Amino acid sequence: MVAQFDTFEINPIHNGDAWKICDLMVANADRLKRYFPKTLEQNLNPTLSQLFVETNVKKFQSKDVFLFTLKHSETRELAGLIYIKELDWDKKQGEFAYCIGYTFEGQGLTSKAINALSKYAFSDLGLETLQIIAHKDNLPSVKVAKNNHFEWQRTLKNEFTPTGEEPLNMELYELYK
Repeated sequence: MVAQFDTFEINPIHNGDAWKICDLMVANADRLKRYFPKTLEQNLNPTLSQLFVETNVKKFQSKDVFLFTLKHSETRELAGLIYIKELDWDKKQGEFAYCIGYTFEGQGLTSKAINALSKYAFSDLGLETLQIIAHKDNLPSVKVAKNNHFEWQRTLKNEFTPTGEEPLNMELYELYK
């Protein structure tokens, strides 16, 4: 376990997570299709989810991408996923990406998870800059950045293209060690 708060815990992804990730993605597909399309398409059925988990366990071990699960400590229900990705080990920089199930939104869980994982990224991974890239209209994601003292840096022009849409400008927030 990487961190624990309230009745939730954060753990690195492991091979037993496939079914829970598949359930989370399918149950939240409408919410995730715009900003989490790749993770969603890789978890539309249990077979795809197992491959997704195996791939991400390897990426975690090789320090290419760190994927964490946010679970209720007692029920083991998967509340969300948090990535530390786009790692640049020379710059000691990484980017957060996160999603939370609709039954858990609005409870401050993502903000608490990002707070805990920011500390982990600085102390255990040796990163010095953490980023959150969010669309200005994705108010919950912007709130997570602000709740954790990430500072707005600039607008990234045409940074992200949701499936079937025109490219979107995204807002870059950063937190420094």
